[in-house]
Amino acid sequence: MSATIVHDAIAIGAGPFNLGFAALAGPAGLDVVVLEGRDAPQWHPGMMLAGTHLQVPFLADLVTLADPTHPLSFLAFLKDAGRIYPFYIREDFYALRAEYAKYLAWAAEQLPVRYGHRVTDIRHDGTAYRVTAHTPDGPRTLAARNLVLGTGTEPRMPDAVPGTLRSDPRVVHSSSYLPARERLLAAERIAVVGSGQSAAEVFDDLLAGAGEHRHVEWLTRSPRFFPLEYTKPTLEMTSPDYIDHFTALPQSVRDRLGAEHHGLYKGVNADLLNSIYDRLYAASVDGPSPATLRTATALEGIRESTGRLVLSLRHGEDGGLQEAEVDAVVLATGYGYRQPDFMAGVEERLSRLPDGRWDVDRGYGISRHGDVFVQNAELHTHGFTAPDLGMGAYRNSVLVNRLCGREHYVVERRIAFQEFGTPGSHATFDPAADAAAGTPAQTTPSADLQEALR
Repeated sequence: MSATIVHDAIAIGAGPFNLGFAALAGPAGLDVVVLEGRDAPQWHPGMMLAGTHLQVPFLADLVTLADPTHPLSFLAFLKDAGRIYPFYIREDFYALRAEYAKYLAWAAEQLPVRYGHRVTDIRHDGTAYRVTAHTPDGPRTLAARNLVLGTGTEPRMPDAVPGTLRSDPRVVHSSSYLPARERLLAAERIAVVGSGQSAAEVFDDLLAGAGEHRHVEWLTRSPRFFPLEYTKPTLEMTSPDYIDHFTALPQSVRDRLGAEHHGLYKGVNADLLNSIYDRLYAASVDGPSPATLRTATALEGIRESTGRLVLSLRHGEDGGLQEAEVDAVVLATGYGYRQPDFMAGVEERLSRLPDGRWDVDRGYGISRHGDVFVQNAELHTHGFTAPDLGMGAYRNSVLVNRLCGREHYVVERRIAFQEFGTPGSHATFDPAADAAAGTPAQTTPSADLQEALR
């Protein structure tokens, strides 16, 4: 029987970050395979509202900021689709969300992505990782010298929602909004809970579809409806410079700053906020407003009463309690990272902080052996750049160089005009040294491993 191939890396999860990793790994000569449990490409299908766009410019695609000549850029996709001139005439740097989803699917078709491969277990035999996946054809085991975890985040419901209502069709997380939209639009009173872009888009969509007797409430714990902070000095914080500063801080300080940074990536597009106000103003000409906006208001509980949902609310500033009866509620309460269960078999190889979170090194590694890396699981160690699409190509350049053992992609060290800490208080990350210190990828398995995988 022929020997099983040992890949340079197995990337788990086919979101934008791992697709970008695979796209950049190929030209560097790395043998990479991406495993995805879903049967087909998907990218936030429940929030693919008409006309919505990315919050970052199209240059934040899979590859451009690492290699502007790469054939899997967003502009290459537009050219292939015959849409590059309309995009040029549109004169808008922000790609439509639906078009970006099509771009990801287009790129995935040209990359080594294996759909319908749900990883269930990982072991290490002393030479390589053995990754077992459930597939339509039964269990399958693949081998690789390195792992890249891009399993993404999961919809998060607040504790205020009791277990008995978490599967109730009247209680919908924003990630599942579109499939529930028609049912929600038929409700007489609807509440939207949340303060970010998703909450604003859902509220605006429900408001646009509100009939004569329909009322929409928007509740946020924040003291106001914060716009996304998007000044250029603030954007400099999405940089290698700021990551150097942030990663050098004590964990307690990083956690405090992380809580303060929500407005940098969880706010609402200012144009959308203004558009919502204009819509409310126009609706008020003919009568009472079809909406209520409540700030500094926390959802403390939900219960059912005579066929309706009763929301228990507490005002965070005056402490007042109130209740609101609604027919449906949309929870735009965000997402949370959950460490995948399939990593339990290699736990002894992983690095953790005292509280159990991944101890992610500056080069995105979580293994004591320098062979397991994470995508968008380092918010607590690297700051708010972790989920930023614009930093995906930077992170993947670091990963590819580290696996190659050389600087295949030029990685920027400093790009900001400002200083983020006391000069000389921390070392500047040296991508070339980091790559050289890593173990270059090898593709020839040992005889023992070949035998073990037969």
